[in-house]
Amino acid sequence: MDMSVAQAFFYLFSAVMIGSAIMVIVARNPVHSVLFLILAFVNAAGLFLLMGAEFLAMILIVVYVGAVAVLFLFVVMMLDVDFAELKQGFAKHLPLGIILGLILFVELAMVIGTYLVSTDATRTTPQLDTSVSNTEALGRVLYTDYVYYFQTAGLVLLVAMIGAIVLTLHHRTNVKRQNIAAQVARTKETAMEVRKVAPGQGL
Repeated sequence: MDMSVAQAFFYLFSAVMIGSAIMVIVARNPVHSVLFLILAFVNAAGLFLLMGAEFLAMILIVVYVGAVAVLFLFVVMMLDVDFAELKQGFAKHLPLGIILGLILFVELAMVIGTYLVSTDATRTTPQLDTSVSNTEALGRVLYTDYVYYFQTAGLVLLVAMIGAIVLTLHHRTNVKRQNIAAQVARTKETAMEVRKVAPGQGL
């Protein structure tokens, strides 16, 4: 059976993405793990392009590769975390990790098994409007049917960002800071002090 170009790219992107995902976990150097994660994101974007979801592909490149993964890389390189010390408690948490992995595997098996045993009549196929682009169709759905959920998700992310800033921000006592309100509220009495100096004496 002849293989089309789309099928060849699908197998290529899939193989590289699976290999990169494995290397993210296996790599000993955290910087190499982040680089393999970026490679996995790029190949996932290629798979989205093959499916006709160009908007999701560009979001994956711009947001995840251009912001999140690069931020991870900078944090790992700048903080110089001692990963050998962090891995000392690995054996202690290994049973819990195995249990969580088994639960996740069972859930995936149930989802895939339910899809395989279901008939075509029970499967729901979304109705796609082919007259508009993928980006426009996604925007129509987000800002009409799911506009409240979309805004709620943005509000949750905003609260999470503010919480992270509040928890990690520490003011040092030996640093002088500008107080705009105190400067604006100054009067002649508070801004200036008049002292009478006796002749021949200093302050």
